[in-house]
Amino acid sequence: MARQKYTREEALAFHLEPRPGKWDVQATVPMTTQRDLSLAYSPGVAVPCEEIAANPELAYDYTNKGNLVAVISNGTAVLGLGNLGALGSKPVMEGKSVLFKRFADVNSIDLELDTEDPDEFIKAVKLMGPSFGGINLEDIKAPECFIIEQTLKEQMDIPVFHDDQHGTAVICAAGLLNALHISGKRIEECRIVLNGAGAAGIACLELIKAMGAQANNCIMCDTKGVIYQGRTEGMNQWKSAHAAVTEARTLEEAMEGADVFLGVSVKGAVTQEMVASMAANPVIFAMANPDPEITPEEAHEVRADAIVATGRSDYPNQVNNVLGFPYLFRGALDIHARAINDEMKIACAQALAALAREDVPDEVAVAYGRSLKFGRDYIIPTPFDPRLIHRIPLAVARAGMDTGVARRPIVDMAAYEVSLKTRMDPTASILQGIHARARAAQARMIFAEGDDPRVLRAAVTYQRSGLGHALVVGREADVRAKLEASGLGDAVSELEVVNAANTPHLEMYKEYLYARNQRKGIDRTDVHRLAARDRHVFGALMLAHGHGDALVTGATRKSAHVMSLLNHVFDADSSTGAAGVTAILHKGRIVLISDTLVHEWPNEHDLANIAERAAGVARHLGLEPRVAFVSFSTFGYPVSERAEKMHLAPAVLDARGASFEYEGEMTVDVALNARAQDAYPFQRLSGPANILVVPARHSASISVKLMQEMAGATVIGPILTGVNQSIQLCSTGATASDILNMAVLAACKVG
Repeated sequence: MARQKYTREEALAFHLEPRPGKWDVQATVPMTTQRDLSLAYSPGVAVPCEEIAANPELAYDYTNKGNLVAVISNGTAVLGLGNLGALGSKPVMEGKSVLFKRFADVNSIDLELDTEDPDEFIKAVKLMGPSFGGINLEDIKAPECFIIEQTLKEQMDIPVFHDDQHGTAVICAAGLLNALHISGKRIEECRIVLNGAGAAGIACLELIKAMGAQANNCIMCDTKGVIYQGRTEGMNQWKSAHAAVTEARTLEEAMEGADVFLGVSVKGAVTQEMVASMAANPVIFAMANPDPEITPEEAHEVRADAIVATGRSDYPNQVNNVLGFPYLFRGALDIHARAINDEMKIACAQALAALAREDVPDEVAVAYGRSLKFGRDYIIPTPFDPRLIHRIPLAVARAGMDTGVARRPIVDMAAYEVSLKTRMDPTASILQGIHARARAAQARMIFAEGDDPRVLRAAVTYQRSGLGHALVVGREADVRAKLEASGLGDAVSELEVVNAANTPHLEMYKEYLYARNQRKGIDRTDVHRLAARDRHVFGALMLAHGHGDALVTGATRKSAHVMSLLNHVFDADSSTGAAGVTAILHKGRIVLISDTLVHEWPNEHDLANIAERAAGVARHLGLEPRVAFVSFSTFGYPVSERAEKMHLAPAVLDARGASFEYEGEMTVDVALNARAQDAYPFQRLSGPANILVVPARHSASISVKLMQEMAGATVIGPILTGVNQSIQLCSTGATASDILNMAVLAACKVG
């Protein structure tokens, strides 16, 4: 996976738009009527207050405590940036909060405490204990982090977890289990060298020892060399606990004959000579960020038998904390745990290791653009494996119950596993998969509207994200000026700017256009004007002649107008079976609505075509199509001539032998609500529909815009399908991110 490139301006814009920061608070109860307000606050709120005062455990039932984690830092050790202070750490802590939500559906609030005094920090966190189900400490420098965590664990009755220590340790342990499995070695017999005696290093060694590594086989090193018994320089109680009985005094000496190297130190700390001196089939976890102690290429030059992991996403075997902390807390919260103990961390590591040894689901392989199979380059699961959410918390919860830290043990583990599977929003993994497919395709993307700053920002992001090559239709001076105004002046040299004045193909384009349109009332003057002056037509001509692989346009003109221009170059109207499918993403559901672009008033045969096109888009997105032909009547009631075609369309699909589920006509609530479907036991859908085929383009447009404006749904599309080239249209209100999404869909040939 390519390392992502971005500018400071892009990073700042990401945190500024659409609103400052990375998360909002949203009510989960109605707050519209006076009665709602009376129940939510005074006087109705007094009832649960009294119940909780009498029985504190009921806080987990009547408040959000049981699914709320505080991410707390004082900013003294921020992401390798050092001591930025409490306020400087806030973007990182907000980011940690959204990772909790994204990967494990854990609600989280970031809290930045403006103190470097451990006692003040401890007191503040302890006083906030009643608010939260767990505490995630983050980016606190050593040795204060050890004091803070240990004291809070002793004084609080909820899980306290310092992710910089234990998160790294858990993922490291998971990878180590599998690396040793491949090497045919036992952890109890391995000689292990660890470089970096900070919070993460000490936690790694402690967990590995808890899993069976022998103390007399483990050597820890810091900047002054080996930590050995009798050393006094640069020591503290946490280092002393791991002082080894050894004659080795340098990292180089310690590495001789070692089976395992674990690095949480600095770039370049390990040399090729050190790697060459290790035992057969060495395991090297060079986890320094952003650059490892030694790169996999350097290690493999001298030891082809080495298994190498790093903290980087652009190398195999990434030791990524996001595989651990969301699921540890998910399992701990679900049993109302008093703590996260070693047994729970070991269970997490073992479950991760076991998952990596299993066959990888197809959607994961698609998302990463390559086949993943357990072996030397795949010893740790990928962060986007959909099985993580229902495998890891299950193991953590079971370990917590077995060791007596659960306040409320789970009785039905099978039901718990099912509940975990349904917690996650599928949209994020689908979008991740599409982006990975686009990155693998490396399409030459034609951005037709190079005079628009949004389009230019999308083109720069497309190129810098490693998705492919961006071709921008526009005048170079104008493109340069708009990029500079957007703070992206350095990107001018990265983009290829194309126009009628600098292409050698203009005459060929014009001849092609004239041949297609000479019997449609268009003469050569019209052809020249279209080919040389209209960016939509010029971009389409580039695509038609193979001078690009896909086209994205429509951000500056109404879609109907853009479609009329594209039809000069391609067959993209209702007579050719083209259709527009819009994806609505809302509250963990994806529903496709069609036709939102092409057919003004389709008949039953058009509706069947639209359903088939939408089913194809759904499958491209990784969904199994379930089509509902929707109307204001359900299976003939009330009777209406206007609903007749919706009733007839399924019969057309019957005659064609369509290979997906479909049913109709029905109202939207019957289509989307399983309980409403129960009233019609004869209907053929196996669950709520994920494709709604509507009676006309205007009703499709109304539905989409209503969901977008009133419900805050994310809208992708309309996705143009049924055209023999990959073309996607944006809406005129599209943001740069929306335009990028459409380019990604075009690159994947969704449609």
